[in-house]
Amino acid sequence: MWRRGIAGLIGLMTVGNGGTMLLDGAGWYGRVPGVADTGPYNPHFVADIGLAFIAAGGALLARAWRPSWWPAGVAGAAFLAGHAGLHLIGIGESHHQAFEVALIVVPALAALWAALPEKTA
Repeated sequence: MWRRGIAGLIGLMTVGNGGTMLLDGAGWYGRVPGVADTGPYNPHFVADIGLAFIAAGGALLARAWRPSWWPAGVAGAAFLAGHAGLHLIGIGESHHQAFEVALIVVPALAALWAALPEKTA
């Protein structure tokens, strides 16, 4: 039951992040620590990534809704884990390491755990 709840929570947060990227990309770009350090705002690029977050979050929500759909959750968590991996590789260059660990790496690890099926006796 814990896995479903965590998958649902992270799924909602991920869909919310992606939705914000689509609906208010410039605002999202300016509010998230470190994003503006990566270069000038590109609305098409931010929207593309927003769609990826919505797809990943939707896959985690599907896992939360129907436990047998856990492979979808794994696919969604794989995107979050890959994204977290990119941040870990470049974390020495970031001035926002605590933010990145707390809001990117930890949720990605939790999503991977939550996406897996429950153990049955």
